[in-house]
Amino acid sequence: MILTRLAAPIIFVAGCAAFAGASQAQPAAFGGPKMLIHGNYCGPGNNAPLPPIDALDAACARHDACTPQGGLPSRACNLRLQREAEMISRDPRIPEKERAMAGMIAIGAGAIPTSPDVAPVSTGSIGRAATPDVTITLPGDDDGDE
Repeated sequence: MILTRLAAPIIFVAGCAAFAGASQAQPAAFGGPKMLIHGNYCGPGNNAPLPPIDALDAACARHDACTPQGGLPSRACNLRLQREAEMISRDPRIPEKERAMAGMIAIGAGAIPTSPDVAPVSTGSIGRAATPDVTITLPGDDDGDE
């Protein structure tokens, strides 16, 4: 019952947003209607050429710019959005509402489908940092064996 009370308003708002703005913006990359969740660029579709309204919206605009028209973004593009949204969510100078939305977008960026023909790229900024294989040779150890 509590889950229904929480889910119903979210579903209602998402539905209203889809109907309210679908005719005023570019469609989503997947060909569906625009469903912005923040500003002019966060969510499927966008309100180009309007400018971003804040730092989070600017990060979403950069994500839209690296997504091919009608296609899926690369993994690197999604990781960049995730990294930028995480940084915004931790910045105490940013208003609380924007930081909360940035946190949600950072989580969601990892679930955005990526282009299958693009190899995954590790930025080392999210999750476990990439560590290169390193071999250390000590003085007097010519062959590396013990």
